Amino acid sequence: MKILVVDDEGIVLDSCRRVLEEDGFDVLLVTSADKAISAIEDEEPSVLLMDVKMPLRDGMDLMREVKERWPSIPIIVMSGYHTTETIEEANKMGASAFINKPFTPDELLETVQKVVQKEEHHGKKEGPGN
Repeated sequence: MKILVVDDEGIVLDSCRRVLEEDGFDVLLVTSADKAISAIEDEEPSVLLMDVKMPLRDGMDLMREVKERWPSIPIIVMSGYHTTETIEEANKMGASAFINKPFTPDELLETVQKVVQKEEHHGKKEGPGN
């Protein structure tokens, strides 16, 4: 299963890649919302794990476009700025889960696995391209 991770911080990308690959996921890493759109078009990931605060286009803008163009892709929102407003906005936009930064490897895996299981439980296929 492919997971696309979008964050402008290299250390977060590297950490997510390491943890998720060790658990058997195919991980794609990008550093911006625009690169994420290109990656979704090219790679068709099953899950999107994205940061909220990024330069140029933020995660909420990315989430709007993904939900419009690929509504079946579950989105996990991660943020170091976990205000009630941010969480509520992400939930209203259809986020499957929200994870606060910094998070432990176990918290990341638990969140991703819950989203994957929820998708499978609802009778959806793994996702496009899988």
